[in-house]
Amino acid sequence: MKKVLFVCVGNAGRSQMAQAFYERRGGEARSAGSRPETEVHQAVGEAMEEIGVDIWNRRPKRLEQADVEWADVVVRMRCGDVCPVISGKEYLDWNLTDPAGLCLEEVRELRAVIEQKVAAL
Repeated sequence: MKKVLFVCVGNAGRSQMAQAFYERRGGEARSAGSRPETEVHQAVGEAMEEIGVDIWNRRPKRLEQADVEWADVVVRMRCGDVCPVISGKEYLDWNLTDPAGLCLEEVRELRAVIEQKVAAL
């Protein structure tokens, strides 16, 4: 499996879920954000916990050049132009809603979409 970096803005929702799903499938993954939050969004943690995936101990982190260099594939989730582009890397853009402020039901729907996209990798 390829090493995948999932990047979003806050690294408190979309990218954390994607990393957890990819790791659950046996892959190596990292996640980061352009403007990291202080903790995982409450509804995101709850939605993942519902399916037996604990991400409560994960802390959002800032995107670093080293993360991009490490990855074979970089999945960008509406992180804008902050993601460094390095020749030879594969880049994918996933146009996913930021879960900040979404209710648990909406996060469940987003979770399902992210799980499908990760499975397709």
